[in-house]
Amino acid sequence: MTQALLIEIGVEELPAIPLLKIVKNIEKSWATVLSNYNLNNEFEFMYTPRRLVLKHKAMSLCQEDVTVEFFGPPIVAAIKDGEPTKAAEGFARKCGVPFLELGRSEKNGKEVLYFKKEEKGSKTIDLLEDMLKKWLASMAFGKMMRWGDRSDEFIRPLRWLQVRLDDISVPVELYGVKSDTKTYVHRMVSYDAVEVPNIQEYDDILVQGAVMLEPKAREAMILAEFESIEKQHNVLIEIDNALLAEVVAITENPKALLGSFDALFLELPPEVIITSMKEHQRYFPVFENGKIANKFVVVSNAYTEDYTKVIAGNERVLKPRLADGLFFYKNDLKNGLSTAGLDKVQFIDGLGTLADKIVREKNIAVRLLGLYMEKVETQTGLNNVELEKYMDRAVNFAKADLMSEMVYEFTELQGLMGYYYAKALGEDELVYTAIKEQYMPVGEGAELPSSIFSSIVAMSAKLDTLFGLFSVGKIPTGSKDPFALRRAVNGIVRMVTKYDLAFNIDDIVTLLQENYATFNTELLTDFIIERINKSLEANPSVIAAVLASGERDINEIAKKVAALNEIVSSDTFKEQFSTFKRVANISKDIALEDDLTIDTSLFQEDAEVTLYNAYEKVIAQNYTDYKAQFEALFGLKRELDGYFDDVMVNSEDGALKKNRLNTIGSVYKTFKGIADIKEITV
Repeated sequence: MTQALLIEIGVEELPAIPLLKIVKNIEKSWATVLSNYNLNNEFEFMYTPRRLVLKHKAMSLCQEDVTVEFFGPPIVAAIKDGEPTKAAEGFARKCGVPFLELGRSEKNGKEVLYFKKEEKGSKTIDLLEDMLKKWLASMAFGKMMRWGDRSDEFIRPLRWLQVRLDDISVPVELYGVKSDTKTYVHRMVSYDAVEVPNIQEYDDILVQGAVMLEPKAREAMILAEFESIEKQHNVLIEIDNALLAEVVAITENPKALLGSFDALFLELPPEVIITSMKEHQRYFPVFENGKIANKFVVVSNAYTEDYTKVIAGNERVLKPRLADGLFFYKNDLKNGLSTAGLDKVQFIDGLGTLADKIVREKNIAVRLLGLYMEKVETQTGLNNVELEKYMDRAVNFAKADLMSEMVYEFTELQGLMGYYYAKALGEDELVYTAIKEQYMPVGEGAELPSSIFSSIVAMSAKLDTLFGLFSVGKIPTGSKDPFALRRAVNGIVRMVTKYDLAFNIDDIVTLLQENYATFNTELLTDFIIERINKSLEANPSVIAAVLASGERDINEIAKKVAALNEIVSSDTFKEQFSTFKRVANISKDIALEDDLTIDTSLFQEDAEVTLYNAYEKVIAQNYTDYKAQFEALFGLKRELDGYFDDVMVNSEDGALKKNRLNTIGSVYKTFKGIADIKEITV
């Protein structure tokens, strides 16, 4: 038999960010509790800032009866001289019966003590309090609160509680709050508790009380109102999904409202305006004709007939924020870009200050620019003298905005403010663009720097951090990577491959290691190789095959992986590959570093001549790309199949055997020069 179940846990306003971080786990946790109590059941979980709600349409009123089996110690250990041992007595106590009531059974080929009993399922109404306590205790919000004289903790104090099993109010006490039949609606409707006669009327009472219970419904309402504002005012609202989720979490009666601010604040960079709105006020920025407008959208939680005062209040709150931003901006422009003070800002223990980091980054940038000078000259149209001058200024001023008032207030704008200041102060476009793009890419799939010049600046920062942290022993372990070194390598891989830059790992390590304390550079190269393995999108065995070839240039590795992966992913490759697996297996005992001379005078079968001529033709060609080379080598399948059909490789004649192994070994060795086919699995 089943009945509807409603659980409403009323709290003081829940903080949105901690709630959103674990909201999926909250739902999963209740499912786990149900499973642990043998009460698996479909349910809905909903929340507003002031309540956590569970709804079951058909909750079982009782657990099912179950048969429980207990297997005890082996008989040889349970009974000595006809008397039960302590092990047997302990097992009897566990089963809750005298020793004489225990039976015998077989387990793992041994006779053991055994007991079976029927456990009658408990009533759900008797279990709910314990279940809810476990559920709330599982919510890992992080920072918790205590209130009153209580010693237990929760994210916010509980203020009311409903546990309703159909028409029954289930007696439950959580954190000193006893369940009853009342709820609370929107404060602007009523501060008093509202009686809920039964479950069926619960939703209607909330709707009448201006509480929208379902988060998805609140989100849909907000988006619909955004669309209405956009059409009515011919504007575009920038929707940040994280901010939208936060607004959904802090409202019970969402209402999107369009406000405005003084146009003089449009002198600020758009990012400053947007950051001021989002971070401090949870406002959505508005754009007109592709440019930021002196407007914003706020999602109010008020319940009123007239929202003009709500709009005015939000406009009044935003003004001083923007005024502060404009003050900081003008002050920073007046002071100009300067690295003064960075010599007092510690970078990382053992690696000096940010001023020291700039010196090291300059050294790296100069060396990388030397490696890629021809490509940078072609891309920019500038000569090496001009490029060296601009590179020095770009790296020198890259961290300068860390001393600005604006970045002190909005740390997330570092680099971006340096871009605006450098641009306003007349720096070359190469310089201010590189300053803006120095942290790119900021994550997986994120935007890359727009030029090789900017990429060199970005790679210099990442390489210094990599070398520096490895030199002082701060190496990522397990899932811990506090300095985002894995992300740094992923970024380097993406920049190198986008701009077709030679980047031999061993050569780069040799080139740069003298600027750091002596450390085991193999750890760093292994770390980079491991990240290459993770950052390239391909069959993992294909990446392993290319890496096993000994290739150390990141760009070449990526090219080989892309070419080989395309071939391996084809529908026909699997059935063709057995031939090449055989080549690899035969070659495993051949010393490939030895002379693999093939003596054509020892050929006895036509298949030997056919394979040799085809192979010679393949290795004599110059290939425009790796795909063509792979296709040519895999194109030897027909000749290899004929060879294996007609030629006895392990001939009793030693000279013939060696010559034939050299033939197969030569094919395998040529493959291994670009990818070890032994590693490929399909």
